[in-house]
Amino acid sequence: MKPNVAGGGPADAGTAPDAGLAGVEREKAEFELLFDIVRTFDKHVELRTGLGPLLSLLEIRAGLTRGMVTLLDRTTGLLKIEEAFGLSADEKDRGIYRLGEGLVGRVFESGMPVTIPDLSREDRFLNRAKSRTREDMEGLTFYCVPIRSRNGVIGTLSAEKRVEGEDREVLMARDRSFLEKVSSIIADSAKLRERIMEEQFRLTRREGAGAPPDRSRSQGGLIAPGSVIIGTSNSMRDLYGMLARVAPTDATVLISGESGTGKELVAAELHRLSRRAGQVFVKINCAALPESIIESELFGHEKGAFTGALAQRKGRFELADRGTLFLDEIGDLPPQIQVKLLRVLQERELERVGGSATIRVDVRLVAATNRNLESEVKAGGFREDLFYRLNVFPLHIPSLRERKSDLILLADHFVEKYAEKNGKLIKRISTPALDLLTSYLWPGNVRELENCIERAVILSQDMVIHSYNLPPSLQSADSTNTGTTTTLEAALSRLEKELVVEALKSCDGSMAASARRLGISERQMGLRVHHYGINWRLYRTKM
Repeated sequence: MKPNVAGGGPADAGTAPDAGLAGVEREKAEFELLFDIVRTFDKHVELRTGLGPLLSLLEIRAGLTRGMVTLLDRTTGLLKIEEAFGLSADEKDRGIYRLGEGLVGRVFESGMPVTIPDLSREDRFLNRAKSRTREDMEGLTFYCVPIRSRNGVIGTLSAEKRVEGEDREVLMARDRSFLEKVSSIIADSAKLRERIMEEQFRLTRREGAGAPPDRSRSQGGLIAPGSVIIGTSNSMRDLYGMLARVAPTDATVLISGESGTGKELVAAELHRLSRRAGQVFVKINCAALPESIIESELFGHEKGAFTGALAQRKGRFELADRGTLFLDEIGDLPPQIQVKLLRVLQERELERVGGSATIRVDVRLVAATNRNLESEVKAGGFREDLFYRLNVFPLHIPSLRERKSDLILLADHFVEKYAEKNGKLIKRISTPALDLLTSYLWPGNVRELENCIERAVILSQDMVIHSYNLPPSLQSADSTNTGTTTTLEAALSRLEKELVVEALKSCDGSMAASARRLGISERQMGLRVHHYGINWRLYRTKM
């Protein structure tokens, strides 16, 4: 059951002693969703590319389905659909509204929001999706709110929801209020992009006239990009707070966390936020280098120091002078290298291999490990004095299992990344696929999630990430907690049920349309729905 952050839930009704606590939780969930929506827009330069993920969040987190955003086309004076869930490409193309036409056109013209408690009884609603009947829309609440800019109304945001309960009026008011907040975010985003376009035009004219370009801004007229770290869970917010405190200092930082959690990203963020951000960021993986060359890689060597040393070479410490050096998997350093590293940390000076000259370096050191170095110290595998030199400011990155609330944000980010990389259009992740993603334990953490999404994007053939596009490891019974059977019959049954559910969602719960989509008779469709205990009514307003 999806959380209902905008419209409240059963906990909001009555005057039970914990009603106040439930209200606080609802407000907190609503705030977190609004925050995630803002972060989603921050990742998109173009307004239109951010609307799809926004509408997906509204459906998954707030239960607001068939979301639609229309914007004014100033060249024609008509409202056009920019993004909509539940409409085909042809239906979107037909989604043009004159001012005052239908509910959408009236909201745009008047600038006043509307709430329709039962959509099936509203004659002003223009049913662009002709496959939907009045019966399909019975009991559905329709919301439409204006999107306001500094120069007036620029578009509309609408959505539907089946609102039930004694406090229906209260819940509908909350839904509309929530959508008005979302429309403000869309408006602010539109304003920002309008200013960016104006700035780009101004710079283009200025450079075209021979004036020196303004280099204080990065490509595209945007201010220097922000953090690439994604997550709004409590553990990640704690991490952001610690990062902000230690980054401006020169303190040595030891980052710990499981493999695949993003330790290198955190190290890069430390450098980006530091006073050394204008200098070099040098990184080296201590586990990836043979013991015979790691000393030379770190400290450099003189010509003739050993066989093959044909010329003098600077090590990573020298290359990182005045910048930041990141030592990944530092727990794999051999004992003799640990001794030399300790001296560099204490004295801030080193000698190249085969050399005798002392070289002073000014380096901010950031180290990372997926091992428990305290246990390694007790076992004699890591020097105690070096551990305390490194562990000046420890940072722990939570595993993906500890921050499951960030999973959808991360998945959406990777879908966008690899869809663009592979030249594909991916509009959403199916509900069964989301169920698999959220129930899996992710031993490989964010790196494993990224690899799974990249594979799924490549395999997708209908602009949707389905569960069968995900790797077999996610679909196994053990990883998804769906039982221990692995027989062919059980696997086929799971696939058949998923296809039936997906067809019902795509056809708004219509049994006849779903049967045609699957190429079976209505009788066969009814038998399968009955066999799997599928409540087809739940999908009457789904995609």
